[in-house]
Amino acid sequence: MDGVDDWRIADGYTDVGGTWHATDDDARSALRSALGDPPGPEETSTWFVRAGTGPGIWSPGVVELEDGAEVAVEGHLPDDLPLGVHRLHSEGGHLTRVFVVPARVTWTGRTWGWALQTHGAVGERSWGIGDLEDLRDVAERSAACGAGVVASSPLGAPVPVPPVEPSPYFPSSRRHLSLLFVRVEEVPGAELVADQIGRAAAAGRELSARPTIDRDAVWRLKRDALGAVWEASRPPVALGDLPEGLVHQATFDALAEHHGGGRDAFPVEHAHPDAPGVGAWRDAHADQVSFWAWVQLELDRQLARVAAVTDLVVDLPVGFDPDGADAWRDQDLLADGCRIGAPPDEFNRAGQDWGLPPYVPWRLRAEGYRAWIETLRAAFRHASAVRIDHVVGLSRLYCIPPGHDARHGAYVRQFHDELLDVACLEAARAGATVVGEDLGTVEDAARAAMSERGVAGYRIAWFESAAAEDWPSRSVAMLTTHDLPTVAGIWTGTDESDRTAAGLPPAPAEAASLRDRLAVWAGVDPTADGSEVLSSANRRLWASGSDLALFTAEDAVGDVHRPNLPGTRDEHPNWRRRLPGLRFADAPPEGTGPAGSPRAVRS
Repeated sequence: MDGVDDWRIADGYTDVGGTWHATDDDARSALRSALGDPPGPEETSTWFVRAGTGPGIWSPGVVELEDGAEVAVEGHLPDDLPLGVHRLHSEGGHLTRVFVVPARVTWTGRTWGWALQTHGAVGERSWGIGDLEDLRDVAERSAACGAGVVASSPLGAPVPVPPVEPSPYFPSSRRHLSLLFVRVEEVPGAELVADQIGRAAAAGRELSARPTIDRDAVWRLKRDALGAVWEASRPPVALGDLPEGLVHQATFDALAEHHGGGRDAFPVEHAHPDAPGVGAWRDAHADQVSFWAWVQLELDRQLARVAAVTDLVVDLPVGFDPDGADAWRDQDLLADGCRIGAPPDEFNRAGQDWGLPPYVPWRLRAEGYRAWIETLRAAFRHASAVRIDHVVGLSRLYCIPPGHDARHGAYVRQFHDELLDVACLEAARAGATVVGEDLGTVEDAARAAMSERGVAGYRIAWFESAAAEDWPSRSVAMLTTHDLPTVAGIWTGTDESDRTAAGLPPAPAEAASLRDRLAVWAGVDPTADGSEVLSSANRRLWASGSDLALFTAEDAVGDVHRPNLPGTRDEHPNWRRRLPGLRFADAPPEGTGPAGSPRAVRS
């Protein structure tokens, strides 16, 4: 592991080619300024303990359990402390947070499922975008074919003012859901304004006929329709009885709508959630705040309907919009003006700036990981598994300081084991499991920590040199991902055409290499029909050693376009494509394993 200074800034990093890149002095100085004072002595200690162990303690004291019960301790902690975050009061007045965490997370048996970009799963009743009822329909139909899970793209809330951010990995909030995903007709009270809802639904179906998603138009339709339902039904929403986090989210959304933008548009009296002006505004505009709380409650209810028919894998992005709700609420924990990204490499000489604000590691820790726990609990609320995007970010984050570009950043070390242990703790509380998206350059220590805790990683056919049959059982197998070409895109050459049309440098050799690799993987002749390639590749994936095989919906319908083309934004319709059509066969193809494997055809 590389050395770090008092600010946890790494001395440098080794790239994928083995070359060492030292952190330059200017970047280090700018990062120190943004991170603030380095951590000093802790007022409250933090201690992680494996469940079932009873480690020694220095002095007698009392453990205050989460439920308020107290246990006197001397010599060592009891080995039967329940999972949770407890408080050890030692003689002399010292306080220690004691996280009792599981040794390993649970893992289900062998199964398969769909990886679905929910926004693209536009159904017959959709209003221009796939919604939670479409997700439920996919879950029901795929379960009938023997699928065990559906893995959805992130569903987080955007800043509630058009233009609506298209990327699901740039949410205003990772803890709350997007209004775009509500099925308006399923909201109680919609029948009271049936004529208006009918007209909006007709307009929504016109949007659904388009090849790309117009989030702004969908947003306006659904916002107006929900506003009409709210006015007609007046459902009882008592802000004082709601969780604090939901009230914060509803307040932010109401403020953003009022001011016409995210937190950068807020006046100084609304700049901080704890400012007196915010409380006064909330009291004066309780109706608007209650509306947004009601929207979240309805979204939660509809997501619960999805989880009732399938094991749902929820995707947790690595960060959030600096102008959004999470950044507004957690601003005191963030590195002011910094952005997360990736250093330059052979594929992107300029590096990557994702625009996401990082937490200051020691501030997050000093608060007892409150923000991380809230985020995880929201993700696990209806999930059987949570996929942590860019899981290496729990180990280190490439941080770009204010005034610098992605070529002049540095890695900042996180409290990796503790962040991972908190994720495992929340998974155990929810009776769920954890999956880590560990693609790209991942340090050996980070992989070892995942393995020790039973956290599943990924195996992607494009990248693996080991035989598929030898892939570890506790892993997720896929042919491709949302950032990589589809099978049809590679086989037809359309993916390379999309790249060049978007202004990226042509890479014909890379495209040809991927096509050859796909032919070898599938065991087919280079002149084989595309459907034969996909069928053979899917069967090979199902026969891998991984316990969970995920098949993308894009491959299922033969889509030649990938959902996202990294390195582009307006040059390519990233996150804006709808699936050409998706329906499921009544039975899996013969001879594909005990649970069958997916078969989908165009509708």
